Amino acid sequence: MNYRHAFHAGNFADVVKHAILTRIIAYLQRKDKAFRVIDTHAGLGIYDLSSDEAQRTGEWQGGIGRIRTSNIREKTNLLNPLLDAVEALNQDGEISHYPGSPFVTRHLLRKQDRLTAIELHEADAGVLAGNFEGDHQVRVIHLDGWLALGAHLPPKEKRGLVLIDPPFEKEGEFERMVTGLEKAHKRWPGGIFAFWYPIKNREAVAQFHRDLRDSGIADIIDVQLSVRDESSEPRFDGTGMVIVNPPYILESELNELLPLLHDALSEGGKGEYSVTRLADEANT
Repeated sequence: MNYRHAFHAGNFADVVKHAILTRIIAYLQRKDKAFRVIDTHAGLGIYDLSSDEAQRTGEWQGGIGRIRTSNIREKTNLLNPLLDAVEALNQDGEISHYPGSPFVTRHLLRKQDRLTAIELHEADAGVLAGNFEGDHQVRVIHLDGWLALGAHLPPKEKRGLVLIDPPFEKEGEFERMVTGLEKAHKRWPGGIFAFWYPIKNREAVAQFHRDLRDSGIADIIDVQLSVRDESSEPRFDGTGMVIVNPPYILESELNELLPLLHDALSEGGKGEYSVTRLADEANT
């Protein structure tokens, strides 16, 4: 599919993904104890919406562009952390830049919290490092993000989130997510894991869900939002995120937020949204 971040920054999938990210971080902030976010496919950190890549697709106009002109703030405060991060990069009501997940995360960190941002693409890793140069709360690593699921877990803080947001440039990303989760969960069973994926090949998504159920890992939910009805030919209709060990309030927050996001982002009210439990919580 080639979902390299620069081409799709600020689109509907980014808005949904980052909205979920901010709700998880808001939950982690409820305790004073420090937490760490590990972003395994971090990208550039900040995206110029006037760049050739962003202009080539113009996808941000159907994502954060629609959100900015909607009245969603009047209906819920659950999106405020994301919108505040966007506004921190833009002035005078205009939008010229969109924050990637590292910047969204950094915007929300308290002084005791930390971010590890990992990026394999050499040029992107260099830009990412430059965007956070001198920031002692952010560690940027040029590395294959899949390796981080072994070498960097568990973090010393013992609390936090691993965000896995691969570009889907290669075959087998769904399989890598399952095997990566199995490895990571053994090392850090109490961590929160969030896996983003595109809704394009629905059979591949269904198999991904079956494999997650077969893994035996407990406490997994799946979140989906599509902006178009399913077509006869595969196309990028929707966005999904699987969360392992989700905060106990996340499902209720998403049940409030997803209908509003769908109203703002969908094409003529088409598509759908859902929060589905793939695996129950473990018995204690």
